[in-house]
Amino acid sequence: MNNPFLPEKMQILDIIPETPIDHTYVLAREKPVRPGQFLQLSVPGAGEAPISVSDFDDGRLFVTIRKVGRLTEAIFDLAPGDFLFARGPYGNGFDYSDYFGTNLKVIAGGTGLAPVKKVIKNFLGSDRVAGLEVLLGFKTPADILYRDEVRAWVEAGVATLTVDQSDSGWTGNTGLITGYLKNLDLREIENCRFIVVGPPVMIKFVTLELLLLQVPEDNIWVSFERKMSCGIGKCGHCKIDETYVCLEGPVFRLPKARRLLD
Repeated sequence: MNNPFLPEKMQILDIIPETPIDHTYVLAREKPVRPGQFLQLSVPGAGEAPISVSDFDDGRLFVTIRKVGRLTEAIFDLAPGDFLFARGPYGNGFDYSDYFGTNLKVIAGGTGLAPVKKVIKNFLGSDRVAGLEVLLGFKTPADILYRDEVRAWVEAGVATLTVDQSDSGWTGNTGLITGYLKNLDLREIENCRFIVVGPPVMIKFVTLELLLLQVPEDNIWVSFERKMSCGIGKCGHCKIDETYVCLEGPVFRLPKARRLLD
């Protein structure tokens, strides 16, 4: 019997700096993964943490990591050719079939863009959805992730980008992401589907605004940011009431998510 707590070795193929404290690591990996799932990444002696999968293709998996503590500092000391260790993928991700034929709206704040990046890329220019709109918010211009791709989405008219705080060199939109929800095309609201990912306070106020705009609860999906230690429903760190976020989530439809109160 395989030990579920035993990580596998994954070689770092490339490291892409996104911001001074956010790097995307390209890892060699063949195991299937779905957008919205997460890995338990580790460095021996430094610890382990859940990290969302931001992208994947044949033989490669992408994770975007923010330097915030002992483990991530150890990861930032690694170079291409070095190895990370990983368990997973874990969790319930985004099911593409939920969005086929709909007008899909993806609303992401900050690092919340990482777990939905693959969803956006999958439906960009696709005839499997009736339409795609992306609304992105970051704290400052310096915090913008995936700059080249985001710029291409904006130039294609698919995405709206805003920052909370601008500087003298910023010529784009400024203001909280909630202020731009009114710009979304909601004329066929029953056929609209919404994915909302970001900091908990952002998710709270975006979903409240969507409900005020008469969006049905069942048409909204959110992804929870939780401290998940085991990833397999054994440790209880991510448990809310009777729900293990690592097993049933981190992606939930809003009717379920609204009942999960710490």
